[in-house]
Amino acid sequence: MDGILKKEQDNPSIVLLLCKSKNNVVAEYSLKDISKPIGVSEYKITSSLPDDLEKQLPSVEDIQKRIK
Repeated sequence: MDGILKKEQDNPSIVLLLCKSKNNVVAEYSLKDISKPIGVSEYKITSSLPDDLEKQLPSVEDIQKRIK
């Protein structure tokens, strides 16, 4: 992000990189500045959200309306 989109007046980026499958080019580029702290995690996708979280998020229809 910093190498492509960041302007001189912008603060350093905090980036969340989500990958469906391993991609060495993306992983190498994202780790370009190794002196910064990094966290790595693995997660599993579920077919449904917990009820309390689902109530806090907009519906698919609401998101589609906002995009148009």
